[in-house]
Amino acid sequence: MKKLIIVLIALLSITELAQAQVSFGHTEKINKGWIFLRIDAAWNIAEQPNMKAKDFDDSQWRKVDLPHDWGVELPMSPDKGSCQGYLPGGVAWYRLHLKLENGKWEIDNGTLQSQSSIFNPQSSLYIYFEGVYNYSEVYLNGHLLGKRPSGFASFLYDMTPYLEQGENVIAVRVDHSQEFDSRWYTGSGIYRNVWLIRAPQVHLAQWGTAYRLSNINAKKAELEVDVETIDNGQLKIENSQLKTTVQLLNSEGKVVATTKTAIGSQEKKTVKLTVKDPQRWTLERPYLYTLKTILNAPKAEDNDTSIVRVGLRTLDFSPDKGFALNGKWMKVKGVCVHDDAGVLGTAVPAEVWRRRLLELKAIGVNAIRLSHNPHAPELYDLCDELGLLVMDEASDEWEFPKRKWMKGWNAGAPEYQGTYTYFNDWIDRDVADMVRRDRCHPSIFLWSIGNEVDYPNDPYSHPVLDGDGTEFTQPVYGGYKPEQPNAERIGIIAQRLAKIMKDIDPSRPTTGALAGVVMSNATAYPSAVDVVGYNYTESRYGEDHKTYPERIIYGSENRHDLAAWKAVTDNEHIFGQFLWTGIDYLGESGQWPARGSSAGLLDLAGQRKPLGWYRAALWSEKPVCYIGSYRQFGRMGRNGNRGRMNQRPHPYATAVWNWEKGENVRVVCYTNGKTARLLLNGKEVGGQPQRDTETDILYWDIDYEPGTLRCEADNGASYEITTAGKPYALKVTTDTIAHVFVEVVDEQGHLVPTADNEVTLMVRGAKLLGMEHGNIADATITSRQQRNKLRTFGGRLVAYIQPNDEEKQFTVRTSSPFLQGQDLTVNLKFRY
Repeated sequence: MKKLIIVLIALLSITELAQAQVSFGHTEKINKGWIFLRIDAAWNIAEQPNMKAKDFDDSQWRKVDLPHDWGVELPMSPDKGSCQGYLPGGVAWYRLHLKLENGKWEIDNGTLQSQSSIFNPQSSLYIYFEGVYNYSEVYLNGHLLGKRPSGFASFLYDMTPYLEQGENVIAVRVDHSQEFDSRWYTGSGIYRNVWLIRAPQVHLAQWGTAYRLSNINAKKAELEVDVETIDNGQLKIENSQLKTTVQLLNSEGKVVATTKTAIGSQEKKTVKLTVKDPQRWTLERPYLYTLKTILNAPKAEDNDTSIVRVGLRTLDFSPDKGFALNGKWMKVKGVCVHDDAGVLGTAVPAEVWRRRLLELKAIGVNAIRLSHNPHAPELYDLCDELGLLVMDEASDEWEFPKRKWMKGWNAGAPEYQGTYTYFNDWIDRDVADMVRRDRCHPSIFLWSIGNEVDYPNDPYSHPVLDGDGTEFTQPVYGGYKPEQPNAERIGIIAQRLAKIMKDIDPSRPTTGALAGVVMSNATAYPSAVDVVGYNYTESRYGEDHKTYPERIIYGSENRHDLAAWKAVTDNEHIFGQFLWTGIDYLGESGQWPARGSSAGLLDLAGQRKPLGWYRAALWSEKPVCYIGSYRQFGRMGRNGNRGRMNQRPHPYATAVWNWEKGENVRVVCYTNGKTARLLLNGKEVGGQPQRDTETDILYWDIDYEPGTLRCEADNGASYEITTAGKPYALKVTTDTIAHVFVEVVDEQGHLVPTADNEVTLMVRGAKLLGMEHGNIADATITSRQQRNKLRTFGGRLVAYIQPNDEEKQFTVRTSSPFLQGQDLTVNLKFRY
């Protein structure tokens, strides 16, 4: 058993040290100390025990830490919907016991103990949920604080009226009994952070701080800052007694601009700041300032503070030239992403997202489309920090349900559950809350009102569908159906939602992702938004640019093929594309036992796939070279001949060099160089590579010999693969506090890419959140009872670790039958 000791510096970024992004009050996470019970979904709320009551006996409930997604704790089952990755929903309750004694709050297991929890009679106490999926009801001591049907919205409730000295109980009911309400996996439960917020009764408004860059040059920048206050109506503070101080701090914490003004106890006011020698937020250098707003009251204890990070950048959109960031015209190289991370479900730690985003950026990605809903606040913070543009999207469904597939993607009879059930009552507020919550993030450059709400006959229809169908890139499901909802409704709703967005944030354009462009062109939808996204409709770029010369067009959802990218590079007016997808995701699965979709550049474990290397060759500005191989001939036929297969080089070749001696093998190279040479055991083989014109892939057909195959591109990049021996040992490494990487290697230390050995992993001093290998077809991985055992896939797996707050190190022990294991001890050194 080998042992390895390493030291990691755990960086606590401003997102960890700062407040919840409600922009007011003193905040503390309350993710620990919760208890949980999943109940029979057949019970209606009237039949359920009184689980919201303060004195309900919950002593047998299971302890859980938040964020928590119960869906991935349970086994997949073929009787569930493929739309949700064959995972269950259901109904559950969460409860949290808190005590208020002598003005101090604490959770009964002692996890909430800090000076900022001091609570006085003139304070208000709020609870803030970043996201609960879905149909949540929140109670305090049996009193209903509020309901929120959306599983993606963030929301805040005032607990002050129902607080009691001594014990208090928060109870949350979560109802995901409509298990097939989404086309992809959404998770179930309180799957994002929860915060307690203490604030004076007159305080800054939730999401009330906002800024706009009105002018910028090399010498100065001018900002308009909105400040909004809320008065609970009990202190009767006169307007003249309240003042605000607004400061802008640079990345070193130095105040570089400040202003003061009087403000009312319930008022919205706009002030101006001027910054000398401004630093711009760019993709290469995402410089962030801190905007600090202080509400000064007559008594110091009644002051309130908002701290948000901001970036100074300009956005320009043109129907002829596309998009410019800070005046520089550019192509958007975007990918779509969903909320989940494989075995973790939708309860994804920020460090997991950081690693994923860094890998996407290394491929050449510069933009993320948050499909098809608001995401966790930490993800936006990371995009701000790392320099990635963001399209923030409101919804996937409007007034009527879309098809939800049960037995595989686009297979069998669909279900029609969905979020449409609360659309009319909640969509205006959900859209407004999204924009108010996220508008301070410099990474956001587009607000999307929705995705594919105009899919032909799913559900809307229009007489234009009675054509021959050649103009459509999506199925039209049988032509015009007058009994279906009228597509004219799409334009009316689009106008309403776009206006909500523009009224709150006029500084960014609105957009929508159109699936049925031909149908939507016959409605008011395209003209309702500032920028029009085309899903899989590159064939319309030229024609619609001529027909609608004022329309700004881009690819809002696109395939991975070279032709779709050339439709961007060959047309100046098309500013970019968003690939479907950047990362494999749960749900929208194929037939059982597929967990999800394998359309990503990264797999479910966040590992780069061959398709990711191919995209890097198209998008990266750094030299790229990758080689993979596959059999060029099939099995021997009855006539004694082998059938040739895979005639055209493809972007899915794995980095494997283990074949039969003398077998003819195709070697493909993904590179942004002009040419490359191939060496086998140090000798050049294959001669000059051929280039496939449809994929731009270089390739050779050579006879296999074991050893090391190396490719050297003329741009200086190289890549090699080596014949692997039999599995011999486990190799364990880590580069962040959240990940431990396990590989099966041979006796020479080479990865064995064909290995599927079962690995057992034991952790001391930390919590094992789950193990993931990226195999879409593994239906056993989600069971909570099996989380410390997993077979490798491609010879690899990733373990997700959550260090304990009180521990200074953690130890990982790995073992596998007939293989040499390895222990890893990680010493944590915290830097603030």
